[in-house]
Amino acid sequence: MGMLAFDIIVRPAKIFLLKTRNSWDSQNLELKSLDYPATSGFAPNGDLEDCILTKKNNVVEIGGSKLSNVKSKEFLDEGTLDDESEFPDRGLQAWLAVFGSFVGLVPVFGLLNSLGAIESYISRHQLASVPASTISWIFSLYLSMSFLSCIFAGGFFDRNGSLVLMCTGTVIYIGGIMCLANCYTVWQFILAFSILCGAGTGVLMTPLVSVLATWFLKRRAIATSVATMGGSVGGAIYPLMLKKLYKEVGYAWAIRITGFICLACLIVSTTLCRERELVQKKPFKSKTELMKWYVSSSLNWRYFLEWKFLFAALGASLAEASLTTSSTYLASYSLTRGNSESTSFALITVINAIGALGRYIPGYVADRYIGRFNVYIIAVTISGLSNLIIWLPFGGYTAALWVYACIYGFSSGSILSLTPVCIGQISRTEDFGKRYSTAYFLQAIVTIPMLPIAGVIINKGTVPEYNKFIVFVSVLMLAGAACNVITRHICVGTKLCRF
Repeated sequence: MGMLAFDIIVRPAKIFLLKTRNSWDSQNLELKSLDYPATSGFAPNGDLEDCILTKKNNVVEIGGSKLSNVKSKEFLDEGTLDDESEFPDRGLQAWLAVFGSFVGLVPVFGLLNSLGAIESYISRHQLASVPASTISWIFSLYLSMSFLSCIFAGGFFDRNGSLVLMCTGTVIYIGGIMCLANCYTVWQFILAFSILCGAGTGVLMTPLVSVLATWFLKRRAIATSVATMGGSVGGAIYPLMLKKLYKEVGYAWAIRITGFICLACLIVSTTLCRERELVQKKPFKSKTELMKWYVSSSLNWRYFLEWKFLFAALGASLAEASLTTSSTYLASYSLTRGNSESTSFALITVINAIGALGRYIPGYVADRYIGRFNVYIIAVTISGLSNLIIWLPFGGYTAALWVYACIYGFSSGSILSLTPVCIGQISRTEDFGKRYSTAYFLQAIVTIPMLPIAGVIINKGTVPEYNKFIVFVSVLMLAGAACNVITRHICVGTKLCRF
């Protein structure tokens, strides 16, 4: 122990006293360990002589306890980590890309967050005689198409960038919205909204989120959170705008006006949201080789053999399925409880408005203090518990619904913003598009039955049936949190550390 104290205190002091020869700045010294399995937290491990003190290219051996970074040995695999020096993490072009992503996600995530404003209207007008379980298929297929189309966009983005995807997605998405204005039957809603709008959503979602991963690494959670705040802004505006337009100009022109607003946002986004640079790829020798590559890159099932990726993707799928299912039926639940249409639509607006803070603040905390997965797990857990503790027992009180909307809006806001960040944390940037789209393939599979199951549970829309529905979405949310706990355990074990 005496020698340990001597090595820790005296030998670094000698180095410090000799610094004049090389004019070192002690503020830039970094403690770095070599050739030793990384563990969680800043805990002593290994032999004293294995530790070195480095500044840039200068290396001086010292004694002292070795500190390991907060990454597991598996997580430090060279195939899944990026070189921090390759990312600017700042600059005008980087933040213009964030702004472009923000503007693009106003319509893309904004409409996705406003499904309740569409469901509650068509279920009482065009489809008033159709059972809730049948109507639910419109929104279930929309969400599934959104996630499935991400698969084909991911590999394309990794190789060709964002421009073609943004232009193609804009045409499909706006075309679907304009067709939606003329729908009166279930099959028409499925063709226009579920298939066209869903496909456009997925094609646009991949470049809008993936572009940020080419500019940011250390600040990736903050950048992604700021960009996805666009979804909260859209989700806050669209319900109130649609409610007002339904009364003043009717359903058809309300949807068309929404489509023109979405088109303007996507034009601005296409102009600004560009990747930093494309990785040079070998050209294909034939169209057959091209097709084989896109099929294999769009969905790489081998990613699911990687346990940390499997549980991260499954956790995100369950949490987002719970979020979208809850959002779709919240307005209808409020109307069943006797609240006015204005109050019911305003609840959706409040959830999305508070969600803007819920996207930025957790992202900032994740990057600066406790880590992305830690924040994600906490947020998902709070969302599930707020369903059981507030919504289920006190949903009949309007004041309780407002409290629930604020808490749930804040906690669930980080689900959409931190999902790509968490996937990116266990992926290399050049593979991010493929891994992100593969994760959303799983989400598409999980989402397909969720809304129909919810529709069957709700059935005739009585309060006891809605209570069973609340339990159902709560279990989904908490199961998502549990899956992310497993991913965290695989990466860093059980120690309390930043991850």
